[in-house]
Amino acid sequence: MERPNSPTVVHDQRSDQRGHILSRQTPSWGGGPISGPSLDAVRGAALRVEGVAIRTPLLQADAGVWLKPEVLQPIGSFKIRGVYNWATQLTPNQRERGLVTTSAGNTAQALGYVAKMFGVKARTILPESIPVAKLAAIQRYGVQPVKVSSGELFSYMLDQKWRADPYTYLNPWGEPEMIAGSGTIGLEILEDLANVESVYVPVGGGGLISGVGSVLKAMKASVRVVGVQSEACPALAETFDVGHGVWVEAGETICDGTRVPLIVNEMVPMLRDVVDDVVLVSETEVESAIRDLASRHRLVAEGSGALAYAAARSMPESDRGTSVCVLSGGSIDSELLAGILSG
Repeated sequence: MERPNSPTVVHDQRSDQRGHILSRQTPSWGGGPISGPSLDAVRGAALRVEGVAIRTPLLQADAGVWLKPEVLQPIGSFKIRGVYNWATQLTPNQRERGLVTTSAGNTAQALGYVAKMFGVKARTILPESIPVAKLAAIQRYGVQPVKVSSGELFSYMLDQKWRADPYTYLNPWGEPEMIAGSGTIGLEILEDLANVESVYVPVGGGGLISGVGSVLKAMKASVRVVGVQSEACPALAETFDVGHGVWVEAGETICDGTRVPLIVNEMVPMLRDVVDDVVLVSETEVESAIRDLASRHRLVAEGSGALAYAAARSMPESDRGTSVCVLSGGSIDSELLAGILSG
C-alpha cells in the first residue's frame, strides 16, 4: 500500500454537517515545529523502560486484526513508557523540584507512578469538570490535583505559564522524550509482526501516534498509519481538512481520554509526515468494541482505548490488510463499563 501525498480523512455520513470548528485561531505554544524521534532515540527509550513498562504481546482478535494491549501496563496505559523515559533524563535537581503535567487521566497517573519510583512529589493541572472516579484514580497514585477552568488549563500550556511553576513541567503531547517513549510501541509491533500492513492508533493531542508513526515510517514506510478519533471530537480530522491546527467544539463522548479540542500547530508537520488516514467512529461503534474486547478477549478498555479496534472492525479486510490496533488505556469507570456490557 502506497502512502498518499497527504492524509485522507474518512468521515461519518454526516461529515458535511459536522460544524465542529470552534475557532479559526491557530492554537500554538509559541515554539518551532516538533520533529519526530530518531530511531536511536526510540531504541534508547526502549532500553530505559525495560523492566518498568511491560513489553505487551500482540493478541489476535479477528482474521488479520491484532491487538497491542497497553491496558496491561502497570498503570493501565501506554503513558508509562513516555513518562518514565522523560523522567530518567531529567537532572536530579529537576526531579527533586517535583513533577507537574496537564492531564485529567492517564498521563497524571503515570506521572504519580514514576514520581513514587524517584521519591518526589507530583501535581497535575486538570479541569474542574473531572469525574469523581477519575479524580480518585489520580489521587491513588499520590498526585496532587489542581482543578482549574478549561480556559486556565490551556492557558497554562499554550501561554507557557508552566515556566513560572517551581515544579518541572511535562508537556503531555509535545515533549520529545515522551514521544520517543511512545515510539517503543512501534518497535515492538514491527519486531512481532513483520508483515503488518496498517496500524490503528487513537489520537488526542497527537503524541502517541507521532511516536508510533515515526518508527513505522522509518522502518517500513509502506505501513499505513491510521489515526482514530471520536466523531464528537475530530480535532485531527479538522486540522487535516484546513491545513493547520484548529480548535473544535468537543461534544459528549465516552472517549474522554482523547477529548482534546485542539491540535497545536507545532505538531502538525510531524503528524502530516506520519499519518496516512484519519477515521472517525461513533459512540455506538466504540461501545460495541468495548463489549467485544471484554467478552471475547478479557481485556478492559476505556473509550479512547477501544477507538483503534472500533475503527479496524468497521473496515473491510481488503482495505486494512493485516492490522494492529493499539489499545491505549483501560481507565474506565466501573459503572460505565457495567452499563456498556449490559447494553
